Amino acid sequence: MKLELLKGSRTRILAAVILAIVAIFVVRLFYLQVVKYDYYVGLAKAEQQSRFVIPASRGIIYAKSGTAIVPMVMNETVYTVFADPATVKDKTKITDTLRQVAGGNVRADFAQLLSTPNSRYQILATKVTRTQADKIKAANLSGIGFQAVSQRVYPEGSLGAQVLGFVDTTGQGRYGVENYQNDALKGVDGYLKAVTDVNNVPLTIGNDNVSQPAVNGKNIVLSLDRNIQSYVESALAAGLQRSGAKKGSVLVMDPNNGKVLAMANLPTYDPANYGQVSDVAAFNNDTISAPYEPGSDVKTYTLATGIDKGVVKASDTYNNTDYIKVGDIIISNATLGRTGNITFQTALTWSLNTGFVTIAQRLGDGTNITKSARDIMYDYFHNRFGLGSLTGIELANEAPGTVISPDTVQGNAVRYSNMAFGQGLDATLIQVASGFSAIVNGGSFYKPTIIDGYMTDTGFKQNATPKPIRTNIIAQSTSVQVKQATRDARATSFGRTDKPGYYIGGKTGTSQVIVNGQYSNSETIGTYLGFGGSSIDTPRYVIMVQVSGKDQKLGGAQDALPIFTNISNWMLDYLKIQPKG
Repeated sequence: MKLELLKGSRTRILAAVILAIVAIFVVRLFYLQVVKYDYYVGLAKAEQQSRFVIPASRGIIYAKSGTAIVPMVMNETVYTVFADPATVKDKTKITDTLRQVAGGNVRADFAQLLSTPNSRYQILATKVTRTQADKIKAANLSGIGFQAVSQRVYPEGSLGAQVLGFVDTTGQGRYGVENYQNDALKGVDGYLKAVTDVNNVPLTIGNDNVSQPAVNGKNIVLSLDRNIQSYVESALAAGLQRSGAKKGSVLVMDPNNGKVLAMANLPTYDPANYGQVSDVAAFNNDTISAPYEPGSDVKTYTLATGIDKGVVKASDTYNNTDYIKVGDIIISNATLGRTGNITFQTALTWSLNTGFVTIAQRLGDGTNITKSARDIMYDYFHNRFGLGSLTGIELANEAPGTVISPDTVQGNAVRYSNMAFGQGLDATLIQVASGFSAIVNGGSFYKPTIIDGYMTDTGFKQNATPKPIRTNIIAQSTSVQVKQATRDARATSFGRTDKPGYYIGGKTGTSQVIVNGQYSNSETIGTYLGFGGSSIDTPRYVIMVQVSGKDQKLGGAQDALPIFTNISNWMLDYLKIQPKG
């Protein structure tokens, strides 16, 4: 009896233990399959799924070519050839094949890289074409792989290089449009999150596939006309060779809407080989990034201000002694001998500083450049014409320049006497040309632009017609008088060979350069600023030319004017502008 009780007790204990173990398994399974279900499903998916980046294509950059639209920057697929040294078998065959097929695209030490210890990835060649890659693949080289890479190509070579900029090895746009419009151009990468097989190949079926398509970058159409750009670059190169100048820039604008038609700088570079550039200054677009003292070109601004305020007309006279005193300084003319009672037209024609200091005085009390006169000049030069202010053109590295306010100690009468003939302030070519465009178009200031629209799946989508950001900055009658004055000034220019029957006006500029805080006697910058069209009422283009060089004395009349004339005569034909009469 006692033995039977003992056996029954053991059975119950064993059953309880088994029941407890079963309960633990049930609870554990409940925990794993219900409570932690999402967690372990996530782990499983992580083992089975891979995320693949779908790269966006960088936007193409176009320009005009008359009425057509042509690519300036495109994309090309090239290949990086790499090796897994751990799986390489026939090194001699690899080196012979790569030298024969890839040539200059291989790295100098690529043969040694094949023996790199403890490495599974070594780049042997870059920028290999598809044809070259196919030939290398056909050789069945063990341990060799290929990676497709997109790179920028330039169908027009170095044309407009500083406007375009380039894309570095990280995919970041540098300089020009490439930098300023980088976010729009680069697009947004997509991704594919997919279940893969053991070889990490995405499966084409399954509810767990997640796809986000790539959004390609915008295709930008510039306002540049590649034909004008090409001719301008050639004319500038010829002009520099003729004068011996080391540097030069040319800007061509439509004064009626602010669109930039050409923007050239020399020296330049090849954006396809930007890594070979030894002087990074070649990347800079000096028309927007290099402020300088504009010199006598600004005399057109002073004349416009005086006429608009009603204190002078081009036919009014003043007594010229070739010298004028302001405060404790004496200002003299570069050209001497036109003394006596002369007109302000004569002062503009012969670029006499005294005439424009006199206009500044007449804006005041007639004898002094008073605070009121300085306020007027600042309002016109800076607020209306935009000197010393960023224009907002869609290019990287634009510089503002400086126009000293009359409310500061430095903005005194001496400073503003110098500003009246183009010294004592800093501005860029784009600022000077934009302000001048407003003077010749009747008083409307347009924000300069380099972008005309975008190419879409349905074709060219042009931006809305530009509207002036400031209107009536000078009266229409003021515009007419200044245009006539600049035409009369150009009519006396030495070496002028304008096509007959057209209305061409302009102004020379020769400005000193500050070296170590003082004006240099051995270096000057030559400029020419002008416009052209069929009549006084229809200016079709504004052209600004600048030539310069370290320790070079260059002048507007002898060095910059001939470049302007060359381009102006060509523009009349290219734009099919008919002579009046």
